[in-house]
Amino acid sequence: MTTEFLLTSLIIVATPGTGALYTMAAGLSRGARASAVAAFACTLGIIPHMVAAITGLAALLHTSATAFQILKYLGVAYLLCMAWSTLRDKGALTAEKDTEERPAAKVIASGILINILNPKLTIFFFAFLPQFVSPGEPQAPLRMVELSAVFMLLTFAVFVLYGVFAAAMRRHVLSRPRVLTWIRRVFAGAFAALGARLAFL
Repeated sequence: MTTEFLLTSLIIVATPGTGALYTMAAGLSRGARASAVAAFACTLGIIPHMVAAITGLAALLHTSATAFQILKYLGVAYLLCMAWSTLRDKGALTAEKDTEERPAAKVIASGILINILNPKLTIFFFAFLPQFVSPGEPQAPLRMVELSAVFMLLTFAVFVLYGVFAAAMRRHVLSRPRVLTWIRRVFAGAFAALGARLAFL
C-alpha cells in the first residue's frame, strides 16, 4: 500500500459524481441513516467492476466498442430517468421520521445500480489498479482485491461524510417549500448533466 495509491484514490472518490449525489439526496430526504444506507449501496456497486477488472472482463469491455457502448448508454438512460424522477416527484424530499424497510430496499437497489451502470468505474479499475501491482507478482489477483477493498472503504467513508452533511442541512431546508423546489431542480439537473457527460465520454 503506497501513499500515492491512497492519495489518488481519495481524490477520485472525493470528486462528486453520481454516487455522492445520490447519497446526499438520501441524506436530505430521509436523514443520516438513509444516507449511510445509500453510501453502502453505492460501495457495493463497485464490486462488479472490481471483479471484472480482476477476471479480465474489463479488457473485453475496453476492446469491444459494442459492449462498452451498451453499458454506457444503459447508464445514460438510468441517469436521465433519475433526473426525471427527481424533478417530477414532489415527495422525493419530504421529512420522514422513520425510514421504512421497503424504501430502504429501494435506496439500496438504486445505489447499487447507479455504480453498476457506470462504465467509468470499469475503466478506472482496468487502468488504475495494474499500476500498483508488480508484473511478476505471483499473487497479483489477491493484491488487486486488497487495493480494491481499500478503495471501497474510502468510497464508503467519503460518501457517509457527504450524506451526514446533507442530513445536517435537512432541518434548515425541509420547512421551506421554495428551497425544496430548487433543490429538486438542482439534483435533477445534476443527474441530467452527468448523463449527458457520460453520453459523450
